[in-house]
Amino acid sequence: MQDPLFWLLLSFLLVALSLTAVLAAAFPAFLELGRAARSAEKLLDTLNRELPRTLDALRRTGGDITELTDELEASFKSARGILQQTEKGLKQTQRQIQQVQRGGRSTWTGFQTAWQTFWRSPRKKSRRRR
Repeated sequence: MQDPLFWLLLSFLLVALSLTAVLAAAFPAFLELGRAARSAEKLLDTLNRELPRTLDALRRTGGDITELTDELEASFKSARGILQQTEKGLKQTQRQIQQVQRGGRSTWTGFQTAWQTFWRSPRKKSRRRR
């Protein structure tokens, strides 16, 4: 048992058995890593094909959104201008209605006064004039 060659061979045998056990245990993991690598390669190929088209579509969509925003802003400005003009027109119409009402009242008062004056009996002449 003191033979060094025996111990050397026994050590090599144990190392070989250990390596075999480690490789046997790692073999399924290596197979899964291979499958994952193939799946990742397929994903990257798909991304290389689809990503440029998607980015281009996003760029175009961003441009369309900017264009629509500008159009909406212009429409809002136009609507604001129309509302302001309408408000001015309504205020002017309101002022004109008030003037017509004042004129109508004045005219009615004038007609009433004329009517009363027309139908009033003539005054008796005062004695002082004689």
